[in-house]
Amino acid sequence: MREIDALKVKEAVKKLCMEANYYLPKDVLKAFKEGESREVSQVGKNVFKILQENADIAAKEELPYCQDTGFAVVFVEIGQDVRIVGGSLEEAINRGVSEGYTEGYLRKSIVSDPLFDRKNTGDNTPAIIHYQVVPGDKLRITVAAKGGGSENMSRLAMLKPADGVEGVKKFVLKTVSDAGPNPCPPITVGVGIGGTFEKVAYLAKKALMRPIGHRNEDPRYAALEEELLEEINKLGIGPGGYGGRITALDVKIEWFPCHIATLPVAVNIQCHASRHKEIEL
Repeated sequence: MREIDALKVKEAVKKLCMEANYYLPKDVLKAFKEGESREVSQVGKNVFKILQENADIAAKEELPYCQDTGFAVVFVEIGQDVRIVGGSLEEAINRGVSEGYTEGYLRKSIVSDPLFDRKNTGDNTPAIIHYQVVPGDKLRITVAAKGGGSENMSRLAMLKPADGVEGVKKFVLKTVSDAGPNPCPPITVGVGIGGTFEKVAYLAKKALMRPIGHRNEDPRYAALEEELLEEINKLGIGPGGYGGRITALDVKIEWFPCHIATLPVAVNIQCHASRHKEIEL
């Protein structure tokens, strides 16, 4: 049994929160550059150029790439041979988020009660934490800064099994079309298919953590990712919502077995600032 100190976890999460907001992933930066060359609209090309300039300034000056520094969504893969010592794992993660957002001068956007008392918690906690127990003695932590604007455009539907592939495609395209310019395109589209009501939403968000261009291992789902990306980019929403060829940088699908009577589908839209960072302890 390998022991990992809770203090080490806290420090790692703290650093991840700041770096996720300062530095866009390399795959996203590459997609911006390729998008600029592929976009036919001159306005769209300029949007891609501005996004790259903004990313460069944020990284060089260690400033938030976007004013909405997001909800801290934390994916934890914990090896079954790992034991956290010196404190609670969940407390360590939340403490890391608190210190990262406070010391990094990142905007705090979380309210303590969603309906009756929308008072800011003051340190961007509590985080949304997803745990997965895996083989081995490692601890992998991914922190995603998920902005409110793109999250608001996400949708979930409990389709009928008879709706099939065409029903899924129709729902995804309608969700993106209805979102229009609101989620700050060019977007990345995470799609969850299967599982249950709560599982499918998790799948859609987890899909966003995959690098741009990395296809689903199942060739059928990989082909569907490509088809949806092509169809979304025919909508003409374009970079910044100003029109153009590139509305989405990628579509990523994760799936899970489901009940014979159900076909859950979720779409989690990510703005162009696809901010996430991971570490393995």
